[in-house]
Amino acid sequence: MTKPYAFNTLARDGKARLGELHFERGVIRTPAFMPVGTAATVKAMFPETVRSTGADIVLGNTYHLMLRPGAEEVAALGGLHRFMNWPRPILTDSGGFQVMSLSKLRKLTEDGVTFKSHLDGSEHHLTPERSIEIQRLLGADITMQLDECVALPCPDAEAERGMRLSLRWAERSKAAFGSDPGRALFGIVQGGTVPALRVASAEGLKDIGFDGYAIGGLAVGEPQDVMLTTLEETLPVLPEDRPRYLMGVGTPEDILLSVMRGIDMFDCVMPTRAGRHGQVFTRFSRINLRNARHAADPRPIDEQSDCPAARDYSRAYMHHLIKAGEMLGAMLLSWVNIHYYQTLTAGLRDAIGEGRLADFAAETQAGWAAGDIPVRD
Repeated sequence: MTKPYAFNTLARDGKARLGELHFERGVIRTPAFMPVGTAATVKAMFPETVRSTGADIVLGNTYHLMLRPGAEEVAALGGLHRFMNWPRPILTDSGGFQVMSLSKLRKLTEDGVTFKSHLDGSEHHLTPERSIEIQRLLGADITMQLDECVALPCPDAEAERGMRLSLRWAERSKAAFGSDPGRALFGIVQGGTVPALRVASAEGLKDIGFDGYAIGGLAVGEPQDVMLTTLEETLPVLPEDRPRYLMGVGTPEDILLSVMRGIDMFDCVMPTRAGRHGQVFTRFSRINLRNARHAADPRPIDEQSDCPAARDYSRAYMHHLIKAGEMLGAMLLSWVNIHYYQTLTAGLRDAIGEGRLADFAAETQAGWAAGDIPVRD
């Protein structure tokens, strides 16, 4: 018998929550950061390495996987978990964000969106129903509704049009998903940065009823304070007994401040993308290993880290790998970053559980403000 999906809140500290999402494939501890495995791989990382960082869940992308290798092909091979050797839970996004970004290659209607593949120009039609079908074929533990993510900034009327369409698509996504106790379906709050639209979207999604609620359409270039204000105005509307997921966010500071406002789940390409470009996130804040200051430094990135990539390799070696374009550099620095993001969320979980979130936040921000270790004489 399939184990039913459940979300439990274990502790609170202010608006922050310590929780667990239970699935047949494992427990997701929240606050949680989900490494992004767009095309069935977290770029430059082995699945075993991702697991070793403490990640409970990864994200896969409907748009990319439907185009290559194809959802039916993945299903025939045993589903996405077996395909990518990831036995823990997987969240698949609906493909909406990627499709909407193809402004010159797509046509939007009430029914769905028709677009041309960026790979070969072939035409495809994605509807709420087809998005749910693809995610079911992939075997997602958490399925996302199809939504329209409008580009910001935009007129309020355009934000409302996209939000209303997303609500109608949410109803169709819910109907297509049906009843599946072992999996979860999340709705997505839209509405740009207009408070009334965000509240209306959240109220509408709550009326439809979802297993969890995501905040979409943020971290697309707006100032951090605007993003945080939008969260403060939206989150009180959402049900207390369901997880809250801030899509596509973000920097370590974004995560810290959003958890303090009640967000439970995050995903972002930033840690792996930064790693491929020679940058790492640490308790000293962001470090650019391309800088000449590291060229002759025998010290590791962080001698106190329990991540082998951060502790056992010199900065000079990392600098060399990145400057030489060696793929090992991208692999090691992506490992450092994903490990730090998991360390940060683990620290947040501990702090919430112990009722010391404010102190943890202050200590963490002080570490970032102090900056990197001094240049070696």
